[in-house]
Amino acid sequence: MRRAALIAVVLATCCACGAGPSIRPDVAVEGHTGGTPGSSDTSQATPPPVPAPAVPTSDLPWRDCSGTSLADAALAAASTGVIVECAEFSAPIDTSGRIDGTFTAAATRARTSATPADAYPIVFTSGTDRSSGSTLAMLSATGLTAVLAAHPVVALDRRGIDRSTPIECMEPDTRRGLADLGQFEPSFSGDAADAVATLGHDATISCTDYLDPQELEFGADAAADDINALRTRWGVDTIALWAAGSGSDIALSYAATYPDNIARLILDSPAPIATDATTEEESRVQGQEAALTAFATRCAALSCSLGPDPRAAVVALTERARAGEFRPLSAASITRAISASLAIASQNRQLDTTSLADALSALGTGNPVPMRERAAAAEKALASDGQFVGRCTDGVQWPGVGRIRELQQTWGKSYPVFGNEAALGLSACASWPTTAPTPLPTALKPTVLVLSGQADPAVGNTGLATVTGVVTNAGARFASLDWQGSGHPAMQSACVQQAAVSYLDNQSLPANGNVCPA
Repeated sequence: MRRAALIAVVLATCCACGAGPSIRPDVAVEGHTGGTPGSSDTSQATPPPVPAPAVPTSDLPWRDCSGTSLADAALAAASTGVIVECAEFSAPIDTSGRIDGTFTAAATRARTSATPADAYPIVFTSGTDRSSGSTLAMLSATGLTAVLAAHPVVALDRRGIDRSTPIECMEPDTRRGLADLGQFEPSFSGDAADAVATLGHDATISCTDYLDPQELEFGADAAADDINALRTRWGVDTIALWAAGSGSDIALSYAATYPDNIARLILDSPAPIATDATTEEESRVQGQEAALTAFATRCAALSCSLGPDPRAAVVALTERARAGEFRPLSAASITRAISASLAIASQNRQLDTTSLADALSALGTGNPVPMRERAAAAEKALASDGQFVGRCTDGVQWPGVGRIRELQQTWGKSYPVFGNEAALGLSACASWPTTAPTPLPTALKPTVLVLSGQADPAVGNTGLATVTGVVTNAGARFASLDWQGSGHPAMQSACVQQAAVSYLDNQSLPANGNVCPA
C-alpha cells in the first residue's frame, strides 16, 4: 500500500479556485456591545449552565517528548516547571466509512506536578498557523501558569502536520521555491506572481498525486473529526475546546458537527471566518505590521541597535532583501522570520526585542547568521508541505495572477514590510482543487469566551467580528476580551489566563469588551 493510503484529500483535479461568488455561508457581524455578554438585549434569559467535561476514563499512553520534534521546546518548558508529554493514537481516515483505514494522530500534553489529577483536560488546536503541539510547548515555556495550575492541556496536531502522519509531497526545488516565493527561480524575470503561481501549480500536482485517490479532506472538518476521535478514545461525553488562530475554523466545525459533545469553547485570536482568502490574508498582514510597530516602539525606547527609527530601518532591510542583496536569504524568508519572532514572547520582552534588533542589524552590516537561524526555524514551523495542503484546502476564492499584481502594488504601499510577500503568497494555492465549505454551528449550548489581541502577527484581529457573528447566529451568549499586547495567541497574557480559568471552571464570563493590559 502506498503511503497515501494513510492520508488523502478531496480532489477535483480538473477544477481550480479563482475569484468569484463566495461559497461560504453568510454570517452576522457582531461588535462590542457592552452590558450582557454577547448581546445588547439585557433582558435575554440566561441559559442553564452546561456541566463541565469529565476526566478521561481511558487515557493515552503518555511519555516524555525526547527524540521528537518537540524535544527542545519541551526542555525549555521543563525549565519553568512544566511537564510536556507526547502520545499517538489511531484515528479513522474517513468517519463516514467510505474509506477504510486509520492514520496516526499526534497529541501533546502540558501539565505541572501540581495540576490536579481530577481536573478535566482542555483540548487545544492551532489549525495550520503552526503545529498545535509546538505552539502549546512554546506557550508553556513562556508562561501558561494560571491555566496549567487548573487543568492539563492536550494539543492535537492537524493531520499532515508535524507528528500527525506528516506529508512530504513536494519536490525539493518546488518546496524551496515556494518558501522563497519565487525570488531566486531561474525562470524569474521580474514577474514574481507568475513564478509563484507556477510553483504552486507544480506543488498541487505533486501533492494531489501523492495523496491520490483516497479523497480524504485535509480541511478543518477533518480536523474536527480527529478531535472527536480523541474524545471517543477518552471515553467522555463532552470536551473543553481551546482554539487559536485558524484553529477557530476547526472548533466551529466541531461545534457544528458534534453539538452535544462540547461543554466549553474558547476562541483565542481567531482568524476571520467565512471570508475569502484575500480578506483573511489582509487581516494577517495588518496584524504583522501592527506587531512590527509595537516592536519598533519598544526598540526605540531601549535605544536598540536599529537606531532612532527602528521601523524605517526594517523597511530599508526588506527593500534590500527584495533586491537580492542578502541571497540566499530571500525577502520571504526574512519577513517570515520577523513575523515568527514577534508572535510568542518569552518572559523577558526586553531581551526578545534587543535580540531581534541585533539579528536584523547584523544582517544589514554583513553578518547573516543570526537571521539565517531565525529564518530556518520559522520555515520549519510555518512552511511544511502539510501546512500548504491544509491552508489551500481551507481557503476559498484564491485570487488570480492579475489580482495578485494589483495587490502587490496596493499592499506594498500600505504594508511596506509584509505586504508584497503577503500578496505573492496568495498565488501558491491558486491551482488547488475546490472543496466544500467548513460547516458552521446553528446552535451552541455552552457560553463562549472570545479572545483577541491588538497586534497579532499570525491572523490579525479582524476575525473577532466574524466569529462573534457566528456565535450570535448560533444563539449562544459570549464575551469578548481584548488583550492590548502584541503577539499570538492572547492566552500568553496572565490576565487573559485568569479569565479563561474562571470561564472553564464555572462558565463565568467577563463583561463583554473588557481589556487586559499589555
